[in-house]
Amino acid sequence: MIVIRNHPEFESYLGKEIGISGWHTITQEQINKFADATIDHQWIHTDPVRAESEGPFKATIAHGYLTVSLLPYFWHQIADVQNLKMQINYSIENIRFAQPVKVDSQVRLHAKLVAIVNLRGITKATIGVTMEIDGEKKPAYTGEVVFLYHFNS
Repeated sequence: MIVIRNHPEFESYLGKEIGISGWHTITQEQINKFADATIDHQWIHTDPVRAESEGPFKATIAHGYLTVSLLPYFWHQIADVQNLKMQINYSIENIRFAQPVKVDSQVRLHAKLVAIVNLRGITKATIGVTMEIDGEKKPAYTGEVVFLYHFNS
């Protein structure tokens, strides 16, 4: 894990891979809880018996938005951004889902700093993200997440 305390430290990673998170297993319980929270109970996610017999993947799959919702969890494993007044999740851009995440798969996040701007004392950081699925050639998704950081100094 890297530690970032201010804009110049953050900027030193421009164009570089910042890091890779640890692995996380997507369980059926997590999928079901996400379905409850989002009121999205499509059988491909929540009915293991039907998914095995009728589904194209022979197992349930995680909601795409469930995998995206894990971004902050993984990001905090990669970077410890300190000395903050406030952090704001600003945007998620160009997310492309390339591969479904089957139940009980392990996923992790790769992060690269692709752009950084100082907006009158607010750091706008664009992080390129790729969610890797253990044992799969294609990632779950690729895209960018943008954070605004209000550093204390």
